Amino acid sequence: NPQGAVASRAYWTELLHLAEKHDFTIFADECYSEIWRTAPPPGILQVAAEIGADPERVFTFHSLSKRSNLPGLRSGFVAGGPLGMAQIRKLRAFAGAPIPLPLQRVSEAAWNDEAHVSASLALYQDKFRAAEAIFSGLQGFQVPEGGFFLWLPVEDGEAAALKLWQDTGVRVLPGAYLSRDYAGFNPGKAYIRVALVAPKEDMQQGLIRLRDCLYG
Repeated sequence: NPQGAVASRAYWTELLHLAEKHDFTIFADECYSEIWRTAPPPGILQVAAEIGADPERVFTFHSLSKRSNLPGLRSGFVAGGPLGMAQIRKLRAFAGAPIPLPLQRVSEAAWNDEAHVSASLALYQDKFRAAEAIFSGLQGFQVPEGGFFLWLPVEDGEAAALKLWQDTGVRVLPGAYLSRDYAGFNPGKAYIRVALVAPKEDMQQGLIRLRDCLYG
């Protein structure tokens, strides 16, 4: 989700109705659900319960990687209907690789604590305000509704990423690496993805270098 788009309640509702109509299962990656700009987004299981949809058509995935900035723990969970979760438990019995017990205890503490999540959210919101000030006036720039990436327009993502690395030491990801060619066209080709995960002062310096290098 390099654009940082947020699924609305109406979007989930329509998708759940389509799943019922066409008999398919929804696998919802909601790992960024606690990093938002203006309001917390609705979860798919929440919407399913509100409209009386069959929870067996839904699996939602969450992770400490984004919520708690702990990607190294490799800790997350999946939730869904009772029958679906029974199948997940069966799958885990044959194919699962449990994390070591000490890391499970750390994970438990992180899942049970909301204070650090609120602090992290406030920090990301502050970073996006700083980014908005730096790129104010840049045509095509918009602050995403969720996540911690900027999706910046350029002429050629690979060329821009290479120039930026060679000239400033700032690393970004070409947008084409996050999409695929369709009918000879890659929709991510004219973008770069920028992760706002460095400390705020370092991030600001990097974004200023990026702006001056690519848009100056």
